[in-house]
Amino acid sequence: MAAALTGVLLDVSSPGQFEELLRLADRPLVVIHFWAPWAPQCAPMNDVMAELAKEHPQAAFAKLEAEAVPEVSEKYEISSVPTFLFFKNSQRVDRLDGAHAPELTKKVQRHVTSAASLVPPPPGAARRGEDLTGRLKRLIHASPCMLFMKGTPQEPRCGFSRQMVEILTKHNIQFGSFDIFSDEEVRQGLKAYSNWPTYPQLYVSGELIGGLDIVKELEASQELETICPKAPTLEKRLKELTNKASVMLFMKGNKQMAKCGFSKQILEILNSSGVEYETFDILEDEEVRQGLKTYSNWPTYPQLYVKGELVGGLDIVKELKETGELLSTLKGEN
Repeated sequence: MAAALTGVLLDVSSPGQFEELLRLADRPLVVIHFWAPWAPQCAPMNDVMAELAKEHPQAAFAKLEAEAVPEVSEKYEISSVPTFLFFKNSQRVDRLDGAHAPELTKKVQRHVTSAASLVPPPPGAARRGEDLTGRLKRLIHASPCMLFMKGTPQEPRCGFSRQMVEILTKHNIQFGSFDIFSDEEVRQGLKAYSNWPTYPQLYVSGELIGGLDIVKELEASQELETICPKAPTLEKRLKELTNKASVMLFMKGNKQMAKCGFSKQILEILNSSGVEYETFDILEDEEVRQGLKTYSNWPTYPQLYVKGELVGGLDIVKELKETGELLSTLKGEN
């Protein structure tokens, strides 16, 4: 099977095939594209995957129709297409949601490179070290408060990282994060750059604060909230977002690219109405995605708001269109 995978995009159509692919011992990286035939953005991404397979024969690339293999899609929480999962040694190490060809290419290159990082660096590595320093500076300044951790805030992959996230969240501190498992070069380089050998690491305004022990001390002395920027309350954020435009649609994707069938349908209805509206991609912000369900007492997406008030989801919008009330509702006349 290994020889058959070299330079080709495999089509996975069953849970058994999926598990077999993950067990390939001779592949440092396995990339899976979860796609759907109804989503036009998926076909070009399959072409990108096919090209990446040719460029990186040492890795394995496959596409899996998300709705045709629901057992796998549900296990890995695939809620939209296209979605890409990255595996090493049968363990998921990274994820990419959406049709972002440059980012997909960058992630593949990064993971393939990190898999080969056990080989001693060749002469000339100093120049690459200069490039890495620039990357690290950009990363630690990516947010006023940056946490370099194992995993993500939603899925921490070590106890120390989990505790750090819990402390920052408890104090309503606004922070960005970087999963050091997703980039071996950053993982090793940041240790030398900051002269701090362990993770997690917390930075504020580009300056290292320290690891979990330091943050615990700052919490105990009540200095943490004075050092780290506070986030606006979630309720305030949601109120501002729902009132951002007269007509606001919270969906999976955006106007240009819906990432689920329901969102695609509601876009078509709104576009046919001629009314101006704005969208918010709930896949880009997990806090908003979960918080809005409680805020509006509406458990699913898409959600449509007019002048800050919830109208409903796709079924409600369809009913309004059928009864001829949609236009007046969108104009706030009802």
